[in-house]
Amino acid sequence: MKIIKKLSEMIIDEVDGAKEYATEALMLKEEKPELANMFYNMSNEELGHVNALHIAVVSLINEYRAEHGDPPEGMMAIYNFLHEKQIKNVAEVKAMLAQFRE
Repeated sequence: MKIIKKLSEMIIDEVDGAKEYATEALMLKEEKPELANMFYNMSNEELGHVNALHIAVVSLINEYRAEHGDPPEGMMAIYNFLHEKQIKNVAEVKAMLAQFRE
């Protein structure tokens, strides 16, 4: 399923963007609070995109299951690997955003 691969790549890009914005928010927190807040908000928006893309992937997998049965084992192994990595990276960004709010 090429669309799942594409959506997974998009998730990676969104998480990377969220991390970049969170990093900027933390670096600018004291010196430029308004700009830091903008980056904080942008990071949260990127996480919202991650969530929407993830919902789409899960929906496609469920559609595949309904029409064809279980997806190929290899496809699910790759999905599970990427999903675990994405969860870890999102948790890291959320920790950064929590640090910003302290």
